[in-house]
Amino acid sequence: MSALSRTRLARLHDALAAHVSPTGVPGIVALVSRHGETHVATLGRQSLESDAPMARDTIFRIASMTKPVTAAAAMILVEQCKLRLDEPVDALLPELADRRVLKNLEGPIDDTVPARRAITLRDLLTFTFGLGAVMVWPPRHPIQKAMQDAGVAPNPSPPDVSADEFMKRVSSLPLAYQPGERWLYHTGADVLGVLIARASGQSFGDFLHDHLFEPLGMRDTGFQVPADKLGRLASAYMMDPQKKALTFFDDARNSRWSKPPSFAAGGSGLVSTVDDYLAFCRMMLSKGLHGRERILSRPAVALMMSDQLTADQRQGAELFFGHGASWGMGGAVVTRRTDLSTTPGRYGWDGGYGTSGHLDPAEDMVGILMTQRMVDSPRAPRVFTDFWTSAYQSIDD
Repeated sequence: MSALSRTRLARLHDALAAHVSPTGVPGIVALVSRHGETHVATLGRQSLESDAPMARDTIFRIASMTKPVTAAAAMILVEQCKLRLDEPVDALLPELADRRVLKNLEGPIDDTVPARRAITLRDLLTFTFGLGAVMVWPPRHPIQKAMQDAGVAPNPSPPDVSADEFMKRVSSLPLAYQPGERWLYHTGADVLGVLIARASGQSFGDFLHDHLFEPLGMRDTGFQVPADKLGRLASAYMMDPQKKALTFFDDARNSRWSKPPSFAAGGSGLVSTVDDYLAFCRMMLSKGLHGRERILSRPAVALMMSDQLTADQRQGAELFFGHGASWGMGGAVVTRRTDLSTTPGRYGWDGGYGTSGHLDPAEDMVGILMTQRMVDSPRAPRVFTDFWTSAYQSIDD
């Protein structure tokens, strides 16, 4: 019996094709891999302005699918005993020492108390260090405005400052919650990138290249697209609500990603392809092994992929997790089945530029969806839902 049903995979193609249009998504590359059998669908075009068709090796900005990669890099340093999960990060990130914490989320940003303890690596990996996206829209809390003014609020564009300047700006703000108290999205991953660079003595990009991308054969993954690969970069779009039309977020012909970034963002900065990201996911599914080379230990992978949050820490994060998921390190972990695709133990995350990547140990399965249209609401777009439904309905045993 095959791992995936051919007949049912045809449905996957049809379901995705229904989303390809000038007002839907210009193009899609989707990959489903199970028991070593890999199926890739390519539909539509790399950009609305050209006839270049989507290809298996088209390069996408993967946004928050960067987060699991950043967490894996941090765990490599834990295994080298250059970082320790429960030690304060103050020595390498002095900007995070002696924090002040808001008395009240709604209160003014100078109404603070001292932090009860230092921030640790564990806090950064689990997004509980005290700062991040406060999910109130439109922003109304003073801390949200202060993060925006400082240029460190989570938003679609990675920070356009140096790593040191980014940390200086973070240090100018109080924490929204005490360290370890509450899960707040995103900012922990950007801080992690800075910590990894300082702990390793390399740039964050070089560390990822040497310890993950090179050994895993991820040739097209990085913080910049080299000139000779720009022809493979998809343009990125967002919906203009007034015009009811897609407009550029990033034109591949003049892309921000064609130049080295001022800040290598651990939360959102990478570009990749479906096969490169599959190599990373397969390593995680293989409990840290890539072929005969060990990238991470089995216990490190198990730690990353297990629920790290208490019910109290998850308060206010229902928008992200619903009632059937939680957070591990660098990605979400499914805790109970609520849908076809929600196998308990499934791990991964979505990217705000229109990408999704998850791995499922129980099914020995990886699914990766790459589109180039920015997600415009906290609810998963229908193309995501249809991809995951189609991927899981094609399981054939």
